Amino acid sequence: MTPNGENPSDEGATGILRQPKAVWATAGASVVAFMGIGLVDPILPSIAEGLDATPSQVSLLFTSYFLITAVAMLVTGFVSSRIGGRRTLLAGLALVVVFAALSGTSSSVAELVGFRAGWGLGNALFVSTALAVIVGAAAGGSAAAILLYESALGLGMACGPLAGALLGDASWRYPFFGTAALMAIGFLCITAFLREQPKPARKTALLDPVRALGHGGLASVAASAFFYNYAFFTILAFTPFVLDMSPYRSGAVFFAWGLLLAVFSVVVAPRLQRRFGSLKVVGGSLVLLAADLVVLGYGDHTTAVVCTIVSGAFIGMNNTVYTELALGVSDAPRPVASAGYNFVRWFAAAAAPYFAPKIEEWSDVHVPFVVAAVAALAGAVIVGARRTALTHEAEVLEPRHAREDGVTVFAD
Repeated sequence: MTPNGENPSDEGATGILRQPKAVWATAGASVVAFMGIGLVDPILPSIAEGLDATPSQVSLLFTSYFLITAVAMLVTGFVSSRIGGRRTLLAGLALVVVFAALSGTSSSVAELVGFRAGWGLGNALFVSTALAVIVGAAAGGSAAAILLYESALGLGMACGPLAGALLGDASWRYPFFGTAALMAIGFLCITAFLREQPKPARKTALLDPVRALGHGGLASVAASAFFYNYAFFTILAFTPFVLDMSPYRSGAVFFAWGLLLAVFSVVVAPRLQRRFGSLKVVGGSLVLLAADLVVLGYGDHTTAVVCTIVSGAFIGMNNTVYTELALGVSDAPRPVASAGYNFVRWFAAAAAPYFAPKIEEWSDVHVPFVVAAVAALAGAVIVGARRTALTHEAEVLEPRHAREDGVTVFAD
């Protein structure tokens, strides 16, 4: 029996596609939430032109969004453990609806940056809680739940730029209004299909996610993910200016990028993990991402387009492995471990969109990609240096997770 009162066997089985309605409602809303991240990619030049702003000013749309998201991660567990997962999801969705709509009414880049910050707060409440809700309600254990969550992430990342391009071709304001409308539909679906889950026996304190980072394994995963996310969001936030394409063309590039992200996160990564182990997969993928970034930065326009799309494969694999490691490497409750991990890594997502254009202003267009490549390599070095500790923690914790979920989180 799931926490929503639905028996997984009634849904037909334990496969990833056979889930209770509550899980599909949450996953569907998650798709739209992740669409909001890449939505502005193809319209960044249009926003800069429409609001008479520089690339570095427009990139603050990502910085304000992820900076607030990072800080809010300390609050999400505190809130959800007191008012429940369902109400937290609805509160997050409501904030996104309001601030996404307000973003479309902005008359200056400063207003838009401010409204994106409010959007980031709502997204933090929703996204962090959605993963816990899906894990708790899904049939098939945590492995199926994480793959479903990563599927939502990949689909959202793929569809976001496409929706941004289609709506943004008429006006840069329309994608924001479209997101508000879709999130409103998500709000209604969550209201209709998701019942309140049992509250945890122990309420989460504000500093619990920070305390969880005192665990060596979780701290190592978060530190590695920090550098990885810097590389990731250099591609997402800075590359559109380098490609300098129309919204349609830029949207098509990042749609292909998102498709690769989805396929490699859901299909390829688990198979590689079973064969080589999680740590080898994430380490190798980070090295390949670094190489891809260097070629992207120094290649011609066609090469840059190809490398941007190809990077989706490495990002998809990394997303899946990092999520599994963060949820399973320590004995902290999953929502607490996830909040601590996301608190660290989202700071890099806030930093990259700000520093990449600044680095270009201080040097040239190649250097931001070199810095991102070095960051990806730093993430790989941390995984390699902490390999023994991470493997040891995996072996110690594996029996607990196997009993709890019926699956093994680690393949390494």
